[in-house]
Amino acid sequence: MLDPLDRKLLQALQLDARAPFSRIAQVLDVSDQTVARRYRRLLTTARLRVVGITDETRLGRTNWLVRLGCASDGAADLAAALARRPDTAWVGLLSGGTEVLCVMQPRTVRDRDELLLSRLQRTRRVVSVSAQCLLHRFYGGPLGWLDKIDALDPEQEAALRPPPVEPANGPVELDEASVQLLAALHHDGRATLTELQTDTGLSESVVKQRLEQLRTTGVLYFTVQYDRQTLGNEVAAILWLTVAPGALAAAGNDLATHPEVQFAGAVTGQANLVATTLHRTTEDLCVCLSDRIGTLQGIHTVETALTLRQIKQFT
Repeated sequence: MLDPLDRKLLQALQLDARAPFSRIAQVLDVSDQTVARRYRRLLTTARLRVVGITDETRLGRTNWLVRLGCASDGAADLAAALARRPDTAWVGLLSGGTEVLCVMQPRTVRDRDELLLSRLQRTRRVVSVSAQCLLHRFYGGPLGWLDKIDALDPEQEAALRPPPVEPANGPVELDEASVQLLAALHHDGRATLTELQTDTGLSESVVKQRLEQLRTTGVLYFTVQYDRQTLGNEVAAILWLTVAPGALAAAGNDLATHPEVQFAGAVTGQANLVATTLHRTTEDLCVCLSDRIGTLQGIHTVETALTLRQIKQFT
């Protein structure tokens, strides 16, 4: 389990993943060396990784949640194969190991149709395919679960929080320099300007300019990946909720404020609201379903599945 300083460091990185250790140390009132030492330790003890993420929606692309029912001996292999694909952002094993859920990010309509209408339908051991288009994100993306752990006080949060994103009007088009920079930041979200210059072949001034541009338009954000058990969360669940259309926005916005919720989004299909949650125990999950989810206005049904194994985190 992590101590209070570790938790503060994780939340500080969630707020601004590229903040210098000296700035974090000043806010946390510890030495630079202490922050650097704790960071290096978390790389091992919590499997910490800071990753630069491309927000596909800012590029005019659509995310799909794809549920695959599998024969009992085929789900693990299918999940591993999906995790190796560059167009998957998250892959998990659910429902006793017979269901795979993945988030797909096809670049083009042709890629989408080839995957959903052809390749997956013909995949051996797949017995059912259900695809839901993500329509709106109420929580998730740049906002992570670490934003909710209250390790930092309000003054510390304010000191570390970067300026708000000002997205461009309409989809953003990337040039080759930006694509190279995004790839380097995906490998290491805390890479220095000098390291990014070496990785991309761009000048330091271009790297700095493009980095700022990608962040302010919302194309680039950073996620802090870690072992959830180190924060006491043994249970991860996915909820599919059927909500009255007129109550969807209110339910989604309410759900986004719940401390257990990692992600909440409106999707197509009969279950039109999807959420992922973290809990210490299954009893805590039960309380969440009855006392929190059950009190939301407009909720008709809730389907719950545990994430047995996460094969691929958001990338």
